[in-house]
Amino acid sequence: MNTASIVTVDSTPATPWRNGGGVTLELLAWPGPADWRLRISVADIAVDGPFSAFPGVRRWFTLLSGEGVALDFADHPLTLRPGDAPLAFDGAATPGCRLTGGPVRDLNLMVRGGTGGMAAVSPGAAWSAPASAQAGLFARVPGRWRNGDQQRPLPALSLLWFDAPPPGGWRFEPDVPAPAVGWWLHHIPEGTRP
Repeated sequence: MNTASIVTVDSTPATPWRNGGGVTLELLAWPGPADWRLRISVADIAVDGPFSAFPGVRRWFTLLSGEGVALDFADHPLTLRPGDAPLAFDGAATPGCRLTGGPVRDLNLMVRGGTGGMAAVSPGAAWSAPASAQAGLFARVPGRWRNGDQQRPLPALSLLWFDAPPPGGWRFEPDVPAPAVGWWLHHIPEGTRP
């Protein structure tokens, strides 16, 4: 089986934000925390405030729990709730973020150089990692990742990640029904050829 890593939110240390508005739990930073080209994290937002700027970064954002957030982008306001499609935007943007009903928890995928993507899991439907990508699954609820005869049990709020993903149609079978059970994530490093 291709080498995989599993990281749980519960086992990840929380880093408080400089502005005191929340904490970040960094699940993956590739190739390393100081010079990442790929970063996957969960954040707990406790108070209203603007997003941090990440120039040169493409960012995906989706809510895991809480009521929702109202984001104030320069050209359009947007309200997001758990179960909504992931939002992709330029990391240089610093929209104001207003909590619509108390604290929220969110999932972030950030890519500097290269390309990436975040797609909601559809239980029972197959998903394949793009060619030359690193890829994985963030499970919001407990369940089982399957690929042919390969399988891995996953606890709730965990990241399964492959630097060299096995080919084939991946599936996630959640243990419990939920509006959003997980997300497929991928990253194709800059300069990589299919």
